[in-house]
Amino acid sequence: MSGGRRGSALRRPVSTGLGAAVALVAAGTLTLHAVPAQAATCTGYVGLTFDDGPSGNTPNLLNALRQNGLRATMFNEGQYAAAYPAQVRAQVAAGMWVGDHSYTHPHLTQLPQAQIDSEISRTQQAIAAAGGGTPKLFRPPYGETNATVKTVEAKYGLREIIWDVDSQDWNGASTDAIVAAAGRLTNGQIILMHDWPANTVAAIPRIAQGLAARNLCAGMISPQTGRAVAPS
Repeated sequence: MSGGRRGSALRRPVSTGLGAAVALVAAGTLTLHAVPAQAATCTGYVGLTFDDGPSGNTPNLLNALRQNGLRATMFNEGQYAAAYPAQVRAQVAAGMWVGDHSYTHPHLTQLPQAQIDSEISRTQQAIAAAGGGTPKLFRPPYGETNATVKTVEAKYGLREIIWDVDSQDWNGASTDAIVAAAGRLTNGQIILMHDWPANTVAAIPRIAQGLAARNLCAGMISPQTGRAVAPS
């Protein structure tokens, strides 16, 4: 989905709370639990994904996810990863996984192979340079793909990830509607959300509660199968 709806909100500095906690862990005075308490009762895993970041809303999103014991995959645009590398590092520090979502969010199926290659390769480089590692997952903008796109993905060793449930947050969905969409997820499935909508951040606590009530946990997306699995 398009990242063009994002406003020009001032990008706020990432909270230093995590760094302070890491220091306390090193000093032996605090124990961090990387997985939510309900993980012991997980009977399945789902993939929470957020496209189009990083943005001015990224700190809010990461705070909400951390506070509710959730991990997610952030499909970043290369142009924003290059412009805001500190926020890419913040995503990783918060326990998130980072994927490739093209450099400028074009309709890839309308481009020649050389331009598709540029969109993907520049994003791989931008994310790696920002400290996000080398992505293994790729989400084509708008979910549009074809044989040429898949050929370029294969060149970079990327697994194409679409989604099973569309939250419609990009289309102005209410917080209630986003929560309801997450409620349709079943084991192994993936939901499309975005980095920038305020309603999405507001939905996070209720999404966490709904998953816990169904003994589902937020997992990683396997580069081998493209499905949500237990974090490794």
